[in-house]
Amino acid sequence: MYDKNYTDLENSVWHTGKCACCGACVAVCPANSLFFETGENSTHPMNDGYCKSENDGVPCGACYEICPRVNERKIETIGNSIDIVSASANFDVEKKQSGGAVTAILMNALEQELVDAVITVTEDPWSLKPKSILITSSEMIAKQAGSRYNWWIPLLSALKEAVITKKYRNIAIVGVPCVVQAISQMRKSEHDLIRPFRDSIRLMIGLFCTETFDYEKMVEGKFKKEMGIDPWQIKRLDIPGKLEITTERGEVHTIPLSEVEDCIRPGCAICTDLTAPGADISAGSIGSPGGETTLIIRTPVGNKFFMSAVDEGKLTVSDNVDLKPIEALANKKAKRKA
Repeated sequence: MYDKNYTDLENSVWHTGKCACCGACVAVCPANSLFFETGENSTHPMNDGYCKSENDGVPCGACYEICPRVNERKIETIGNSIDIVSASANFDVEKKQSGGAVTAILMNALEQELVDAVITVTEDPWSLKPKSILITSSEMIAKQAGSRYNWWIPLLSALKEAVITKKYRNIAIVGVPCVVQAISQMRKSEHDLIRPFRDSIRLMIGLFCTETFDYEKMVEGKFKKEMGIDPWQIKRLDIPGKLEITTERGEVHTIPLSEVEDCIRPGCAICTDLTAPGADISAGSIGSPGGETTLIIRTPVGNKFFMSAVDEGKLTVSDNVDLKPIEALANKKAKRKA
């Protein structure tokens, strides 16, 4: 596989509408030759014209090695688990999404020095425009609480700054299933160029995801032009099987996903993964009472982080989880065909 390069990705993934746009290939490219543009060209990465393998005949293949869309994946609904619980942060989290459990786990991880950095998503509070962010303090985690994963962002491109530039070696990542799939590829890779990334990722939290949306199409098109809602008026967005917009005034607008299909990212059309089975911990609002988060604890590593947050009094936990709506939505998404 190491003789593959970005041209193979172009032919098999980028130009066939399969690209997840997770940003992993941008992070691991040793020549810094891959990048994303916004707008119509954002459906896959771009290349600046240089490739170690293509131009100099130097074996590389890093980008191909970690792409989550190169090979067929096993379809799972809920996946493996050590435990499945409903949880909420045992402290006030402003702008929290569901129960704030993910924020609590990450805050505790930073405070207990289980990790030294977190890669997550933030947004401009006025425009809602998203971007990836590298956080190294629990105070910043609290300020960034709330889901921005409705919007597409090449999240894993931030790994280059975290691992190569700033040399962090105990990193937590929060991302949607395609991000988890790319991290899974990294974790099992023996490629010399991938090893620094593989060895630096300590925790992967996967978020339940039906699909992500194009910021420009959704905000400028649906919200502003069609609904008359400016982004600064929006307090929260959630997608529990439908799009729910909560305004600062407390108004809730519900939109069937069928009405926003033209805003969905192209690469989402072939994704069959709702619950991110490859994560250490998966999290989402589906299946738990309002104000709580469903947590699927999947690995011993994930269980250590979870139990540490419980032991430190950061999480309130119950077994009040209804798996039926999770399974129903997971089965619906699993029926998608490439």
